[in-house]
Amino acid sequence: MRNKQRLTLLCICGLLAACSSSRYQYSDDHAPENIPQLDDIADAVPTPQTYSRYANRDYQVRGIDYEVWRDIKILTQEGKASWYGNKFHGHKTSNGEIYDMFSMSAAHKNLPLPSFVKVTNLGNDKTVIVRVNDRGPFHSERIIDLSYAAAYKLDMLQSGTANVRVELIIPTADNSSLFTPKPQWFIQVLASSSEAKAQQIADSLGAKYSTENRLVISGKFHRVQLGPISDSEQAQGLLAKVQQQYTNAYILKELSSKTVSNK
Repeated sequence: MRNKQRLTLLCICGLLAACSSSRYQYSDDHAPENIPQLDDIADAVPTPQTYSRYANRDYQVRGIDYEVWRDIKILTQEGKASWYGNKFHGHKTSNGEIYDMFSMSAAHKNLPLPSFVKVTNLGNDKTVIVRVNDRGPFHSERIIDLSYAAAYKLDMLQSGTANVRVELIIPTADNSSLFTPKPQWFIQVLASSSEAKAQQIADSLGAKYSTENRLVISGKFHRVQLGPISDSEQAQGLLAKVQQQYTNAYILKELSSKTVSNK
C-alpha cells in the first residue's frame, strides 16, 4: 500500500512538471480566431474556496525548484505580466480545471491554487480581478500569466507583456460581498470605424445629457456608449431621448466589478 501511494504521488508530480514544462512555449501560442464580446465578461468574484489537494505542493520545472506559498496572507508584487491563449484553451490547468481563455483567470508560480488577485497595468492604470488556477509563467522576468480575456481588459494583447502590480485578495465570508458585482447599464449609441468621429459623438452626447461616456473597441469599430447608469428606469428614460436622434440605440446591462474607462 505504501509503495502504491508513493507511485501515485510520483505520477502526480510528474504530470505537473510535464504539463508545465511543455505548455509554456510562447512561440507557439496565438490569439483565437473567433472572439466573443469580451467587454461583457465580468471580473472574478473573490469567494472563500478550498485549496486544491494536489496542486499546492512544492514542485520542479526544467530543473528549477518552486515553493508554493501555502500560508501567505499579504502579497504585493511588481513585474512583467504576459498572457496565454489559444494553444492552451481546453486543456487542464495545474489544479485540474479546464483552461478557458475567455474567463478571468491567471497562472502564478507560487500562490496557492486557487487564489484571487487584483492586477493593475502600471502603464494605463487599468485593473482586473482574476482567479489564479494554474502554474506559470516559467520565465525569470515574468510574475503572472493572464488569460486572454484578462489581458484584453488590461489592454496588453498587442504588446504581449506589461508592467503590472499584483495584489493578493484574501476572501472571507465578511468581505466577499464587497466584490459582488452590481448591475449597471449603458446606452449603445452607434459604432464607427473612425475613432475621432466616435469620440466627438461620445463627447457631444455626454455633454448634452450630462452623463459619462466611453468608447469600446470591437474589431475595427469604435462603439459609442453612454454610462454607466446605476438605475434601470433612468437608463430607459435616457434611451428614449437618445433614440430620437439615433433610432438603433439600445441598452446594455453589465456588472459593476468591471473596469470602465473612456480613453
